Amino acid sequence: MVGVHETTAEVVEVHGENGEPPYLVRYDDGHEALVFPGSDAWVEHPKS
Repeated sequence: MVGVHETTAEVVEVHGENGEPPYLVRYDDGHEALVFPGSDAWVEHPKS
């Protein structure tokens, strides 16, 4: 998000092919948004 320094969200759905964006994410405050992460974003996968 433009102007936001650091934000954490959980990916709840993947809308692109082969695991690619856009992602439906849920933020800590409960709101959801469709996100195309920028080049400075990263996705952490849950530990098995």
